[in-house]
Amino acid sequence: MTSTVTSPSLGHELRRWRELRSLSQLALATQADVSTRHVSFIENGRSRPTPEMIVRLADVLQVPLGEQNRLLLAGGFAPRYPHRATDDDALAPMMAGLRGLLDAHAPYPALLLDDHWDVVDANTPVDALVAGCDPTLLEPPLNVIRLCLHPQGLAPRIRNLPIWRAHLLHQLEQRIAHTGGNPALVALHGEVVDYPAGGAGPDRPLADPVVPLELVAGEEVLRMFSVASRIENAADVTLDGLHLETFVPVDERTRQLLGVGGRTRCDAR
Repeated sequence: MTSTVTSPSLGHELRRWRELRSLSQLALATQADVSTRHVSFIENGRSRPTPEMIVRLADVLQVPLGEQNRLLLAGGFAPRYPHRATDDDALAPMMAGLRGLLDAHAPYPALLLDDHWDVVDANTPVDALVAGCDPTLLEPPLNVIRLCLHPQGLAPRIRNLPIWRAHLLHQLEQRIAHTGGNPALVALHGEVVDYPAGGAGPDRPLADPVVPLELVAGEEVLRMFSVASRIENAADVTLDGLHLETFVPVDERTRQLLGVGGRTRCDAR
C-alpha cells in the first residue's frame, strides 16, 4: 500500500515540467524506464520518489541543474549540484580554459555569457565594437541582449536591426521555455521587447544561410555570424549556465577590417 508522503509541490512541479515539454505521462515513463502508474503517483503525491528517481525524471525533462536542485528540495532531499561563484578556486581550471578560448578567437570578438546573457568575460576585440554605447549600459552586469537592442546601445548601428532583433528575441523565448519561465529572463524579455524595433521583422525566409549581425563601424559594415557553445556534462550550476558566443566574419571585407591583434581597422563611432 502506498502512502501520501510526497510534498505536493514536487508533484506539481514535475507535472509542470512535463507539460512544458509536451510529454504525456506515458511518454515520460517510457523514456525514464519507469511505470506510468509510478509517474502518476509521484505527480499526485501518493508516492515519494528517491532522489535518484527525481534526477532521472528531471534529466528526461531536460530540467536545468539549478531547477533540479529545487525539485530535490521539494522532495525533501539536499541539492545535488553545487552553485559556485565564477571566481571559486574549484572552477579556476575551467575558467582559465574558457579564457584561453576567448583569447584564441582574437582578432574576432568572443564573449563568455551566463544563462541571462550577462557578460562574464570577453576578449579585447569586443571593446572596439561597443565603443560609443551609453556607459551605463556597459556597467556590470553588462547584458548583451539589452546592449544590442537598447536605443542608446548598439541598436542604432545594427543595419539589419529588425532581423537581428527577431533572432535575439527568439533565442530569449527559447531560453525562457527551457528554464521553465525563469523570472529574470521573463523580466528581460518584457523590457527589451518594448525597445524600438527599427522596422518590421522578417516575414519570409532569409536569403543568407545564417542570421548575420551587420554592425556599422564608421563608413564600413562588419558582417558576422555567431556560434554558441556550452560545456558538456557540467555538474555545477554555474558552469551549466555558461556559454561561449563567438563571432565569425561572413565575408572577406569584414575579415580584413577586424584585422590582426584584436583591433578593428575602422572607427566604431
